[in-house]
Amino acid sequence: MKIICVGRNYAEHARELGNEVAEEPVLFMKPDSAVMQRNNPFVIPTFSNDIHYECELLLKIGRHGKCIEEEFAYRYISEIGLGIDFTARDVQQELKAKALPWEKAKAFDGSAYIGDFKAVTGISNLGELKFELHKNDAIVQSGNTANMVHSIPKLIAYISQYFSLKIGDIIFTGTPSGVGPVRPGDELKGFLEGQSMFRVRVR
Repeated sequence: MKIICVGRNYAEHARELGNEVAEEPVLFMKPDSAVMQRNNPFVIPTFSNDIHYECELLLKIGRHGKCIEEEFAYRYISEIGLGIDFTARDVQQELKAKALPWEKAKAFDGSAYIGDFKAVTGISNLGELKFELHKNDAIVQSGNTANMVHSIPKLIAYISQYFSLKIGDIIFTGTPSGVGPVRPGDELKGFLEGQSMFRVRVR
């Protein structure tokens, strides 16, 4: 299982961090060691003083594919879910300033929280899915897949040009605006179309 992440896929989020909206999807990856254990708290790593939450819609791949055409992309999704791409923003800024890869800021142990999934069967509005992140019961992020810079079919087609997609692979599709820091004692809750998908505490 591999985790493929998409950066800057919501225009407002790109602008809030002072980034340009990319013409092509920005891709990076997380190792399986980045996946948080379910029901465990997120522990802020000692090497960062500015860890941010980034709530994202997740796609779970249900069949093998390579060089997938956009019109057939939805056939390769078995489930959708919600998760958090935890980011060491201070480390990322240092790496970006030196034009270095982001892995230390994005792929550290525990940086990928994967919440619940639901089958795509019967879901007809994958292009208009609403999701929210609540921090301490206040809404901090509100996204809609209709506002993606690069749509779900385009992402699958683009990614599969470079990486063969295999059963169980997970795609983090990008985060909307509203990202921010976490502190010990915070509680994060994710909702997809009003349904609770995860709850995680920060320590």
